[in-house]
Amino acid sequence: MNTPLPPAEELALIDRELAQLDARRLYLLGRRDWLLRLPVPPVWAPAAPVRPKEASAPSAQNVLLTLGAVLLAVAALAFTLLSWGSLGIAGRSAVLAAVTAAALAAPAVLLRRGLASTAESVAAVGLLLTVLDAYALYAVGLPGTDGTAYAAGAAAVLAAVWAGYGLALRGLRIPLPAAVLAAQFPLPLAALAAQAGPPEFGWALLATAALDAALALRARAAAVPAAVLGAGALLIGVAGSWSAASAGDALAPAGLLLAGAALGTAAAWREPRAWPAALAGGLAAVVALGGVARPGLDAAWAVAAHLLAALPLLAAVRARALPAPVRRGLGRAGAVAAGLAALAAASAAASALAARVGVLGEVWAVTEPARDPMWPGAAVPVTLLAAAGAAGWLSRVSARPEPAAVAVVLAWAGLFAAPELLGLPVAAVFAVQTAVTGAAGVLALRSPERLAGITAAGCALLGAVNVSLGALDGRAATLAVWGLLGAGCAAGAAYGPAGRPVRAGAAVCAVGYATGLLVAAAAVAELAVAWWALPVLAVPAAVAAFGPRLGAVRVPAEIAAGAAGVLAVALSAGRAGTLALVLALAGVICSGAAVRADRRRLGWAAGALLAAASWVRLAEAGVTAPEAYTLPVTVPALVLGFLRRRSDMAASSWTAYGPGLAATLLPSLLAVLAGPQAGTASWLRPLLLGLAALAVTLVGAQRRLQAPLLLGGGVLAAVALHELAPYVVQLAGALPRWVAPALAGLLLLAVGATYEKRLRDARRLRDAIGRLG
Repeated sequence: MNTPLPPAEELALIDRELAQLDARRLYLLGRRDWLLRLPVPPVWAPAAPVRPKEASAPSAQNVLLTLGAVLLAVAALAFTLLSWGSLGIAGRSAVLAAVTAAALAAPAVLLRRGLASTAESVAAVGLLLTVLDAYALYAVGLPGTDGTAYAAGAAAVLAAVWAGYGLALRGLRIPLPAAVLAAQFPLPLAALAAQAGPPEFGWALLATAALDAALALRARAAAVPAAVLGAGALLIGVAGSWSAASAGDALAPAGLLLAGAALGTAAAWREPRAWPAALAGGLAAVVALGGVARPGLDAAWAVAAHLLAALPLLAAVRARALPAPVRRGLGRAGAVAAGLAALAAASAAASALAARVGVLGEVWAVTEPARDPMWPGAAVPVTLLAAAGAAGWLSRVSARPEPAAVAVVLAWAGLFAAPELLGLPVAAVFAVQTAVTGAAGVLALRSPERLAGITAAGCALLGAVNVSLGALDGRAATLAVWGLLGAGCAAGAAYGPAGRPVRAGAAVCAVGYATGLLVAAAAVAELAVAWWALPVLAVPAAVAAFGPRLGAVRVPAEIAAGAAGVLAVALSAGRAGTLALVLALAGVICSGAAVRADRRRLGWAAGALLAAASWVRLAEAGVTAPEAYTLPVTVPALVLGFLRRRSDMAASSWTAYGPGLAATLLPSLLAVLAGPQAGTASWLRPLLLGLAALAVTLVGAQRRLQAPLLLGGGVLAAVALHELAPYVVQLAGALPRWVAPALAGLLLLAVGATYEKRLRDARRLRDAIGRLG
């Protein structure tokens, strides 16, 4: 037996284990003796497994009772439909009366004996038999009676009988819900029997809903039919109110809607959880009052009438005399109605303002843009301003920021669209809309609420864009409006107490308007489009000059200025000479900005722009040699790399010299590989490139610099192979065909024989290259 323990330790361990086993054995023997002395003998046989019950006794009982009730119902239907005719009138009455009485009386006995489930099943059969009794009475005794009217009366009698039966036998749960269900039909069926119109049928539904609501105070099951029938009555009232051709025609639907509003308010008053009933009632009241006024008004003023009807509901929020559910429901109803009215008015205002996009097709044309707003007149501004006032009042009452933001949007939309919808002269429209835009900007800068301030800033931006589009209709309007808006944006960007996002947006807009004004001025001066780029470059030049003084808005202003510079380049792209001049000026601007320590990175942009300017000039002069394009980049890049290596000893040669050398060597190598250009000697470029690559390689080897050594050596090898390739091809054609395979085989044998030595040489070469700078 293999064990990691020494024999003495293992023996001690075994002794301890045996002592513990002996002690456990003595304990179990003593316990066994005590159990044997007990008066109840132990059960030795193991308990037999108990099969789990697949169904409990109550569930099985319910299934059986349900099946029995269904079978009895089927039998009763079969008897009524098939065997009824074989009995006389007396026999029929006696059989139905006896069976119904027995079915209705049996549950009382069953309840006293504790058989509740059986009593429920028999009671359900009895209720079904009463329906059959009613049908039998109609079929035999009253065949000429109107079926709908008889069904209404039968439903009322059955509802009363079932309700009384349920109250008499309170242990049954089926009769009372069945009575509630039967009570839904008498009044609607009676209205149908009387061939009543939609208002009368709505009253029948509403009266039934009122009875259900009263019953729901004691039986919650009646709340669902009350809500369904009440909603149906209100929908009938809404349809009648909207289709009314005159105020007189709208009175009947209005009465129905107001009665529904009273019912919903009363339900919420009595039941706290019924506040949606108050909401529906409030909306019904708004539709009722607005519907009476609607036939005598046009569409816009009808919307305003509905809004005015909804405003008193908002005051319910502060009516402490009303219960909280009623206040909540009526307040939300007023908010919903006001919101819908504001949306309708805002859509009309938006359609009028969106028409200004058409000015882009006739910039500075002599024609005036056509205006055809959806709802011209004062109705839309009145609606929007009234809704704004309501939202502002709600913001003060609730102390929440959302209504204040809504108030800002509605007030701006109403004031901004008012002059155009009222048909004021064009100059007055621009003056008012510019003033409204400025007011929104001031609110954005000074608003203490962050959400309201951001909302006002968005409104100001939207208004500025709209007014700017409209101002394109004339030269003077463009210069005046854009100038005022640009000055306002610049003042907003300089306003220190305002939030940084708002100031940043104002700075971007100020730069944009300055750019637009310069373009407009160039167009007024009738300059060629390519020359528009020169005044546009004044914007990035000014931003670069005043950069440190811009403070918190410096970065967004510089980004906008960069976009203006891109626009200048795009404008000058049509003429090569102008494009080169613009690129050079842009490079000078970037160089001036790069003088500052925090904008050193703009030096790369300046170099790229100046190089691009020189390239455009060379292309315009017809220069095709790549060295003319690459050497002006390579020389400054190598100088900068040398200066960096002197200041930063950790900088590698690839970082310092790699880009500059690659900028000239690689394009020249591609030109060599592509073949000589027309009008040049075939040997000149390879010779010069080879000499340059050799010089770079020697400098890299002498200075122990990796980038010049590898780049120069690689280019030198590529040029040598390119120049020797024709001779190699001639030599290969002159030699026998077996020479090439033989030489390849000898080379492989030599490499294989000295593999280890070649591997050590490759490793030493790799290490040597890695040690270079």
